[in-house]
Amino acid sequence: MELKGRKIFTGTAKGEAIVSSEGISFYGGVDPENGNVVEKGHPLEGKSVSGKILVFPQGKGSTVGSYTLYQMKKNGVAPKAIINKECETIVAVGAIISEIPCVDSIDIEKIKDGDEIEVDAENGIVKIPG
Repeated sequence: MELKGRKIFTGTAKGEAIVSSEGISFYGGVDPENGNVVEKGHPLEGKSVSGKILVFPQGKGSTVGSYTLYQMKKNGVAPKAIINKECETIVAVGAIISEIPCVDSIDIEKIKDGDEIEVDAENGIVKIPG
């Protein structure tokens, strides 16, 4: 299956999807040292986004989240790519300064946790097996 969305930042990535039904706050919600979600009560609490294709509806929280995403990239624990239903400014800026492929306007409910997917952010395409 192929989903068409909008490019936020260019690039390609292949990997395992980690999917959240809730927004993510990178500042205070994700540990920039190891890529683990630390926000209490979050569906991904205790899981690592490092090296995965991170799928979630939208970001939330402080604009410092953009810099947190950048710190994750510098520390080698950032997601391979980001897919959003609606990418707001915090995630967009974080993806751009961190050079992480990012696509939005995607029907994220079609992507399941653990799916091996491909992201072609230049063309706004997400490929899902099946």
